[in-house]
Amino acid sequence: MELTNSFANLLLTFSPVFTGPSFVTFRLLMTGWIVSMRHRYITDMIVSSDSVHFGHFSDYHRFFSHAVWDIDQLWKLLATLIVSSLVGKDATIVLAGDDTLCRKRGLGIFGTGMHHDALSSSKSKKLFHWGHDWVDLCLIIANPWWAPTKVFALPICMRLYRNQQGLVKGKNKVKTKRNSNRTEAASKKATQAAEAKKKAAAKAGAVHKKDGKLRKTRPELMAEMIALVAVWFPDRKFVLVVDSLYSGKSVLRTLPDNFDLIGPVHARAALYEPAAKETKTRRGAKRKKGDRLKSASEWERDRSSWKTYHFDQYGLHGSLRTKTRTGLYYTAGKDRLLRFVLSQDTVGGRPTRIFYSTDVNLSAKKILSIFSFRWSIEVTHYDCKQHLGLEDAANRVPKAVERTAPMSMFLYSLTIVWFATEGHADLQFPERPWYTRKSEPSFADMLTTLRRKSWEDKLSTVSLKTTPDDNPVELLTYLATLAG
Repeated sequence: MELTNSFANLLLTFSPVFTGPSFVTFRLLMTGWIVSMRHRYITDMIVSSDSVHFGHFSDYHRFFSHAVWDIDQLWKLLATLIVSSLVGKDATIVLAGDDTLCRKRGLGIFGTGMHHDALSSSKSKKLFHWGHDWVDLCLIIANPWWAPTKVFALPICMRLYRNQQGLVKGKNKVKTKRNSNRTEAASKKATQAAEAKKKAAAKAGAVHKKDGKLRKTRPELMAEMIALVAVWFPDRKFVLVVDSLYSGKSVLRTLPDNFDLIGPVHARAALYEPAAKETKTRRGAKRKKGDRLKSASEWERDRSSWKTYHFDQYGLHGSLRTKTRTGLYYTAGKDRLLRFVLSQDTVGGRPTRIFYSTDVNLSAKKILSIFSFRWSIEVTHYDCKQHLGLEDAANRVPKAVERTAPMSMFLYSLTIVWFATEGHADLQFPERPWYTRKSEPSFADMLTTLRRKSWEDKLSTVSLKTTPDDNPVELLTYLATLAG
């Protein structure tokens, strides 16, 4: 089975990352990944790409666990392809950053830990699940010509977050002998528990030293990816949109010169006026910040005027009242001047929040409008899990874990690029009498178009004169069984 030629040509863009044999394996695995409608296990992709007798099956497993190729180089070529194909030459590039949980089972899987499960949690009850937490950076394509009312977030880089629990769970348990004397004092048991805890902490430190690197937080991983993108495109201007986890000092203080940041202010953050210019000479250090500004609740109640804006766009529908001012978010950004926007929902139930922008020339409406693009990254996570098997990867060793799951995000971006450049000409919506007004494709429609076009190309090579060895009906049935 082969994908349509136009998509195969896009895959050729990434051939410099691999050796010749590895690229053949890469192409076959990506074919199976797209065609398959089952779990994206390596063995299923071998079957879906019709490669059962093409090399030994262990070669496909070793492609992720042992083959010599750099996934960051793959992301770099993908980002370059997206920018050259879908972004204007002088346009400001909008990025969005977030993380998503891929639930797993088993203590022996590299990088797993207990993480907050945002999808299963509610405001009153937080739930946690064992799995991988992936931090990803996406390039935003807003209101493209093929879907004027939609916004797409195309992944261009990913990092696996490893918390402390993920480093030591199942590996550093201290086994203590059962005390035969049941009358022993409880204080001795407490002492044993304290010693066990110390030993576990010591072993956790040994794990850090063995890995040769310190554990990084999710904001630090985001800052690492931002720095990488800044090196890839030193002459382009970027605007990064993040939620509250990534709008603190780890990201804001390390922001490259060609990046601006839009994000929410922490609910209990202290904001300040800029330090006033000192006219008199005095002893001691100069002031780094001015007087403290009003809190969100005080600012909401003061007499300064509100300005109302109406929004009807992807991710934001409603009317918001706003107030703006400039100042310092000193804890996060030191003396960097920021534009603050107080936002209050006049119709729905959105909480009153303060947002900030490092570009002080942006209007309140523009800041809120760009921030709403962040919702598209949640849709990307959903689509990758539902349609491309982001949670399916069944790997245990470090390299395989770090390189397998990101392929679903990679193919998400590449499928949209293919649809925008070639595939839109073959778009067909299924007949739905109850849904006649649909005119813009979702990602599921794009993926279906790619599969259908690939099957049509395969069937077009079959002779119209049916022979026992060349039967289009049998071929069609066979292709369907490959897909699942």
